[in-house]
Amino acid sequence: MRVAAPVILTDEQRSRLLAYSRGRKTPARLVVRSRIVLLAAEGKQDVEIARLLSVVPRSAARWRARFLRAGIAGLQQDAPRGGRPRAISADMVARVIGKTTQEKPPQATHWSTRLMAAATGISEASVRRIWRAHGLKPHRVRSFKLSNDPQFAEKLQDIVGLYLNPPEHALVLALDEKSQIQALDRTQPGLPLKKGRAQTLTHDYKRHGTTTLFAALNTLNGKLLATCMPRHRHQEWLKFLRLIDRRTPRPFALHLILDNYRTHKHPEVQRWAQAHPRFHFHFTPTSSSWLNMVERFFRDLTENQLRRGTFTSVSELEHAIVAYIEQHNRSPKPFIWTAKATDILEKVKRAKAALHNCPSA
Repeated sequence: MRVAAPVILTDEQRSRLLAYSRGRKTPARLVVRSRIVLLAAEGKQDVEIARLLSVVPRSAARWRARFLRAGIAGLQQDAPRGGRPRAISADMVARVIGKTTQEKPPQATHWSTRLMAAATGISEASVRRIWRAHGLKPHRVRSFKLSNDPQFAEKLQDIVGLYLNPPEHALVLALDEKSQIQALDRTQPGLPLKKGRAQTLTHDYKRHGTTTLFAALNTLNGKLLATCMPRHRHQEWLKFLRLIDRRTPRPFALHLILDNYRTHKHPEVQRWAQAHPRFHFHFTPTSSSWLNMVERFFRDLTENQLRRGTFTSVSELEHAIVAYIEQHNRSPKPFIWTAKATDILEKVKRAKAALHNCPSA
């Protein structure tokens, strides 16, 4: 009877193998291999190990030999296997990647699998596999805008400081207006949702006027103070500020986060703010509306109430907006800001460097 080669473990090897054999997130194959080697180190033969672990004796022998030859590293990775040779060379893969990332097709703004297949002489399926393996999606594009505000860092640190470390005895409110909300009525009734069919809406519509939503989001508790007005001039903005003044506790200072819309800086607004010292304005950097938390609420309002809505009048539209806000205020959930100003500045710095080094810049 053949006797398997003995396995002798160092303390470090035993500790690592025990950790692998008991790890709840360790791959199952590595758990079994570690147990095989640990049992082998106890002096058990391959047939007995196979019976204890419900594997074939050949597997027990294979991983014993692999450990003796390559140590723990031999258990972590499978040996290379045979198979059909690659039909597409590494040079062709590099060519596809290079054309995808550095060139444009002559008749389009971006590559498709058909265009790339015609340009390189390989199949569409091969192009698709190469793109998938390297995380390339030429059909997708994302918009961006880097702020050129010379005081970007100072304004960013000011606003993020209000989110992360709000002042005592004060309220931090994120303000903005969502203008030109249209009361749209579909020209024909849509079909309801049913099994195998999505809800339908006609592509054309009737306009019944517009309204503007003025909103102030309490960054601490997520509640909203809002009103709708027909226009969005500095006169309406002053009305909204007076509403905030009436509806917030007097002893508290008010720190308002708002964008650089010209009505927010109108001379009349500035004079009013000087006469009401508990109001403190904090302006976001230019092209940085993402710093204002109320924009997140506007997105939810659009997605959940407006985009699929059908409104036959402005009053019906405003009623739907008010109903949505009232429902929101019954169980508000604040948006939690987590990004530090230093992390954002570092990310913007990398983005500017990449934009500066871009060949098309």
